[in-house]
Amino acid sequence: MAHPFLKKDDDLDEEDEYSPFLGIEKSAVLQEARVFNDPQLDSRRCSQAIIKLLYLLNQGETFTKIEATDVFFSVTKLFQSKDSGLRRLVYLMIKELSPCADEVIIVTSSLMKDMNSKIDMYRANAIRVLCRITDGTLLTQIERYLKQAIVDKNPVVASAALVSGIHILQSNPEIVRRWSNEVQEAIQSRAALVQFHALSLLHQIKQNDRLAINKLVTSLTKGVVRSPLAQCLLIRYASQAAQESSFNSQTGDRPFYDFLEACLRHKADMVTFEAARAITELSGVTNRELTPAITVLQLFLNSSKPVLRFAAIRTLNKVAMTHPLSISGCNIDMESLISDQNRSIATLAITTLLKTGNESSIDRLMKQITNFMSDIADEFKIVVVEAIRSLCLKFPLKYRSLMNFLSSILREEGGFEYKKAIVDSIVILIRDIPDAKENGLFHLCEFIEDCEFTYLSTQILHFLGNEGPKTSDPSKYIRYIYNRVVLENATVRAGAVSALAKFGAIVDSLKPRIFTLLKRCLFDSDDEVRDRATLYLNMLEGDVVGETGNDVKEFLFGSLNVPLANLESSLQNYVPSEESFDIHSVSKEVKSQTISEKKSQSKKANPLGAPSASLATHVDAYERLLSSIPEFSNFGLLFKSSDPVELTEAETEYAVNVVKHIYDEHIVFQYNCTNTISEQLLEDVSVVVDTSEAEEFSELLSKPLKSLHYDSPGQTFVAFEKPQGVSSTGNFSNTLKFIVKEVDPSTGESDEGVEDEYQLEDVEVTAADYMKKIGVSNFKNAWESIGDDCERIDEYGLGVRDSLKEAVSAVIDILGMQPCEGTEAVSNNSRSHTCLLSGVFIGNVKVLVRLSFGIDGPKQVAMKLAVRSEAEAVSDAIHEIVASG
Repeated sequence: MAHPFLKKDDDLDEEDEYSPFLGIEKSAVLQEARVFNDPQLDSRRCSQAIIKLLYLLNQGETFTKIEATDVFFSVTKLFQSKDSGLRRLVYLMIKELSPCADEVIIVTSSLMKDMNSKIDMYRANAIRVLCRITDGTLLTQIERYLKQAIVDKNPVVASAALVSGIHILQSNPEIVRRWSNEVQEAIQSRAALVQFHALSLLHQIKQNDRLAINKLVTSLTKGVVRSPLAQCLLIRYASQAAQESSFNSQTGDRPFYDFLEACLRHKADMVTFEAARAITELSGVTNRELTPAITVLQLFLNSSKPVLRFAAIRTLNKVAMTHPLSISGCNIDMESLISDQNRSIATLAITTLLKTGNESSIDRLMKQITNFMSDIADEFKIVVVEAIRSLCLKFPLKYRSLMNFLSSILREEGGFEYKKAIVDSIVILIRDIPDAKENGLFHLCEFIEDCEFTYLSTQILHFLGNEGPKTSDPSKYIRYIYNRVVLENATVRAGAVSALAKFGAIVDSLKPRIFTLLKRCLFDSDDEVRDRATLYLNMLEGDVVGETGNDVKEFLFGSLNVPLANLESSLQNYVPSEESFDIHSVSKEVKSQTISEKKSQSKKANPLGAPSASLATHVDAYERLLSSIPEFSNFGLLFKSSDPVELTEAETEYAVNVVKHIYDEHIVFQYNCTNTISEQLLEDVSVVVDTSEAEEFSELLSKPLKSLHYDSPGQTFVAFEKPQGVSSTGNFSNTLKFIVKEVDPSTGESDEGVEDEYQLEDVEVTAADYMKKIGVSNFKNAWESIGDDCERIDEYGLGVRDSLKEAVSAVIDILGMQPCEGTEAVSNNSRSHTCLLSGVFIGNVKVLVRLSFGIDGPKQVAMKLAVRSEAEAVSDAIHEIVASG
């Protein structure tokens, strides 16, 4: 009988699959959970209520402290039930709620009783729950039971104790390290899972002792391990040990290679594949060492199991990047996979063949790929396009057939990213293969005749304008470009006008025709198109038939070598007069914000508090600026530069803001200073910094500013040394010191000057300064890929807050991380919310955070913080930041 919630495949295309949890709400489920308190327990209704509660928790729903406590106490009453299915759900519920220390006492006695029960299922689950919810004090009391459980005859109980040990090791390692003898004995178990978990735990116990790991791996490779799961784990440990050990290039001996090769003959497919993959990933692996692994993977290509075919072709695809000749013998087997029903396998087969194929096989491959492309999704098509581009660069004589293939798929249906990948590939081939230029330009011209993406149209028009005039017959491209002026939107029309002007500037014979076409554009409905046409007509009008000047060509084809912010500022300050604006007068130095810009920005403050685009500081610009200063050149790579922090009021006589530049062992304060008094000249400008409230920092050097003229920004720097890789924090008080000279506006002369100082606002270095905002496209995948090895979870009370929105914003500001998937937005009157954050901590450690907020009492906000990162210390540091914030 079919499951009521499953449908036939045909129906899935027409309507969404029905979910049994569709439309459930927390309030309704909490109401339903009152069934736990009934004198006569109904096991079925209780089980349904717990399942719904577990579903809500796993979907990120947050329970307030009161709600969680009520549910927890109600669930504990279900221990009186004898129903085994309900009992297992009770265990799950207690683990998910993670009760606090006071509440754990209520359930400890019941769990201890179950841990000594005659029912093995109760024993195993009770061990898991107890180890999850108890602290180190209680663990020492039950340590004897856990040791006995590790060597228990029942494999379910033994595995439960070992897995619990793996979790306990993260918080109480000193307790678990005392279990080494019992864990060593568990490795001898005949149960597959017990052996697997025992090996994993023993490796983690010894992971900081490289010599002990080598001894463990050496002893186990002699045949003690029988479980395929444990054998796979041992292969990984052996591979890791081989990578860390020195390879003897003279004798060709590689540690543990004989063991890995022997595993290729194991009867279990998973072990055989794990060994083959480990061999292919060895650093500096030779063709001789690869041969047995490639032979095994070739056999998997013909397996009836899709998972083995996929695993084999994916591994061969990676090998093809470094050793393409070593897998050329698999080409026939890979060609048969092009028609595989699994499109992932087929895509990997094609891309691998494109990496390993020879020049004679290209035409045959193109025919097979043509039939294949219409059956796969755009993301797979992009992979194929990139592989074809690499193949064309490898065999440039085959550009014609490969270019024709790219142009044919360019005219087919597809999304923006897919079409952009094809266009980018054609552009690269045109640039790198001179013979392909005219053929490629013609294909691009045909594409823009029916292109639905404005970005791609303007990109191609710009490329045509640069490359078209250099071809043997430039006139044939004019029709395609002018059609865009007639048929497209304003953005594309403006791009087409610029492309036409480039043809007129380079090809003298086309100049009269271009001049005529540009004149027609003067009547366009869009001012940008009209302005461009007017500009180019004036530039070309000087000599319609003669040779265009170098200045015009430089303007049309040259790169803008001045910062846009400087150009914008100069244009705003330019007063129309007899003298024309000279772009050469614009400063090429990266400047901080001017007074007029600051006042303008203060009036046009962003209501969301985000920095304006014109104020956004580019890290590369700061890197160039700092690397040009010899005193900072040995600081290493710049990790992060903060947004400017104002240290003065908007209308004061001196305007100063500071940018904090973070390095691994140093921090540099860049003080951007502006003098707003026209009758004064400042000299020997510096900032004196008091570090009495920042004890971990020691001042290294100060770089003063020689002079500061009116409304002309300048920079002075102060560098500090701090402990390496540590997120040191502190408060710095600042005093601006300088020599002020009175200037005569009429003559420009100044007096001798006097020393003066000006008190600035304090600068605070917070933990958020050591976090770089880096978003992720798919948070769920990124969260799962990091794993829970370094996960830290805790709950916090945020006190009284005006709203949930205000609490969410406050925590985001404290952590300095990037909100993901729009989760920073909180709906009005919401009583719970989940926020996802990502970033990179100093030391380039990737960090992901899941915040669950809930209203706990009148305006009281509670928060559950889950952190996953690539380092335990960083996960702990994030919790410390929140706890101290």
